Amino acid sequence: MAKTKAPRRPRAETPKGFRDYFGAEVTARKAMLDTIARVYHRYGFDPLETSAVETVEALGKFLPDVDRPNAGVFAWQEGEEDGRGDWLALRYDLTAPLARVAAQYRNDLPSPYRRYAMGPVWRNEKPGPGRFRQFYQCDADTVGSGSVAADAEICAMLADVFEALGLAGDYVVRINNRKVLNGVMEVAGILDPSNPEKFAHERGIVLRAIDKLDRLGADGVRALLGEGRRDESGDFTKGAGLSETRAEVVLAFVAARRDTGAETARVLRGLVGGSKIGMDGVDELEEIAALLDAQGYGPDRIIIDPSVVRGLGYYTGPVYEAELTFEILDDKGRKRQFGSVAGGGRYDDLVKRFTGQAVPATGVSIGVDRLLAALAARGQAQEAAQGPVVVTVMDRTRMADYQAMASDLRRAGIRAEVYLGNPKNFGNQLKYADKRGAPVAIIQGEDEAARGVVQIKDLVLGAKIAENATLEEWKARPAQQEVAREDLVGAVQRILDGPT
Repeated sequence: MAKTKAPRRPRAETPKGFRDYFGAEVTARKAMLDTIARVYHRYGFDPLETSAVETVEALGKFLPDVDRPNAGVFAWQEGEEDGRGDWLALRYDLTAPLARVAAQYRNDLPSPYRRYAMGPVWRNEKPGPGRFRQFYQCDADTVGSGSVAADAEICAMLADVFEALGLAGDYVVRINNRKVLNGVMEVAGILDPSNPEKFAHERGIVLRAIDKLDRLGADGVRALLGEGRRDESGDFTKGAGLSETRAEVVLAFVAARRDTGAETARVLRGLVGGSKIGMDGVDELEEIAALLDAQGYGPDRIIIDPSVVRGLGYYTGPVYEAELTFEILDDKGRKRQFGSVAGGGRYDDLVKRFTGQAVPATGVSIGVDRLLAALAARGQAQEAAQGPVVVTVMDRTRMADYQAMASDLRRAGIRAEVYLGNPKNFGNQLKYADKRGAPVAIIQGEDEAARGVVQIKDLVLGAKIAENATLEEWKARPAQQEVAREDLVGAVQRILDGPT
């Protein structure tokens, strides 16, 4: 008789492109998000939590144009058996859900509506090193205000976030305007206001070329603006086909940054010439610069920088990007700046998809994982979270006494737990406490219980002594001490507070 094949056990592994986050990582992220939330709250923004799932229809045109709308997102169809159910998808950012909320609750929400949102988003993309299919975003947006004062406020708030995170002097918020670039494109002959779709391909090449300025330099960008560029491997990239004169207009635009926002705006005004949309954009940049200057945000923190392009096809006005300016070593040991950790801008057409009416909006998104990596690179990563005080178990029949000790510690605001494994091997209990990162172990055997005392073992001190037996600052402090049971909480608190 054939042997019955045992069912295959599931593999204990995370899906490709996903990862698990453990205690210290989760704690560090929460601490950072709490700091950001305090800044947002101070500016009058309210928290918003939306569903992780949206209808594909609500996500709209930002999905790839494919027959089955799950390329780029994780999507499925309800009632798939009859083919008539709604398509649903995990949200791929926090902006599309905001547009839906702003339209759905437009009669109930204040206008302007100021909200911040923090949470995971999902993208069905090819994973790679440091690139995951689930990651955190942290957004703040103002919906319903067409004033560039809203854009200036977002930039000021972003600067305050970096200050609150201890990154003063190591960041810069850079601002540009889609309208100014459109004006330059018009002067360069690749934008026709009467036919916006004309020259769209050439404009895309120009945007990508500008975005490569830091890597390719002016000569590389000039080649891409013209006939094209051949790289070191011999591969040729076709250019936008601009004449030398028109290419120089674009290059002058990205190089227009001066020491102050007002000076940069004057240079830009000369470049956009008679373009109305370009002049409108310069006016907006001048107003933003003046608003920020009045609040004390100088060029050491926020600058007008025409080289910022940030997916300008999505935005309708001001755009901004925050980058960290300190140096780190890349995988090959070369020094480079850490780079961009946040970005955003004005997107006045997103809510219109639902309402048919233009609703102005502006906002920013912070890359949480990149910002955490930046803090770690600066040595500002939160230390491993301290574990709980562990109350060891010497006698199973006295579990209620041990639980009472833990309860006393918890009521005093001290993390504590009772060891719940097999108590026979005391050494294993201390190994467990060490694995938990416990600062203190509480011990009470039969003799201690009879005398009304407990033994308090300072595990941090024990580790310090093991590292360096002559450590002076710890000399007067015993690694283990006996105290009256009623003094348990105070003695533990003194150890946690550290040497005085």
